[in-house]
Amino acid sequence: MGRDVRELRSAWSRYQRHAFHSPSPALAPWVERYWEVRWDYPEPYRQKIVPYPNVHLSFGGGRADVSGVCSGYQVKVLEGRDHVFGVAFRPGCFRPFLDASVSTITDRVISATEVFGPDLPTTLDVPTMDAFLLKHLPDGDPRVRQAVAAVELIAQDKAVTRVEQLASELGLSIRGLQRLFAEYVGIGPKWVIRRYRLHEVTARMAAGGTIDWATLAADLGYADQGHFIRDFKSIFGEPPTQYAQRY
Repeated sequence: MGRDVRELRSAWSRYQRHAFHSPSPALAPWVERYWEVRWDYPEPYRQKIVPYPNVHLSFGGGRADVSGVCSGYQVKVLEGRDHVFGVAFRPGCFRPFLDASVSTITDRVISATEVFGPDLPTTLDVPTMDAFLLKHLPDGDPRVRQAVAAVELIAQDKAVTRVEQLASELGLSIRGLQRLFAEYVGIGPKWVIRRYRLHEVTARMAAGGTIDWATLAADLGYADQGHFIRDFKSIFGEPPTQYAQRY
């Protein structure tokens, strides 16, 4: 079956509108961003969603959900006209809200009432969400800062390509690093490293130009191009050359 033409060359942007908002300064250590998606699809559209290590609180379709980190891509069917408002928590920050290991909700969606209680906001805008989350701010946890710093190091330093390298940078054992990520991030450090390095691939695609896949795989720390393609497919659901058609 051929690809939906609405996927290609950013044609989807005719049917969807995305907006991003910053939280209040008091929430910035906990919340990465607020996001909104509006769509109008006369015919059903299969939306591919590629994960980052964020936990999300979302409101839409008459529901309020907390979505744990997804270990792979998802496909959601968008149909008709609708709107979702969401909160992307900083990776490593959700453990105090959940009061349990974040790995317990990995690849799961739970009702927001299980975390925040029944009095959820019904007005979906930044001031209302700021006020709601400020009311639910948890106590400080020094391990949160350690987990956040670990993920930020991965995101900012392109030279970080191996778990043992990250553990050494942070002064942790490999096992200690793995426990930290399971408890606070919800997924292992190897996955997070792989995800941020693969982000560089999609950034190059979006910029245009010819990509030497073998050289790029080596730059990202892969032993060979085959391992790179396998990892890309596990996250994005298709090989990089096919994904590039979107651009």
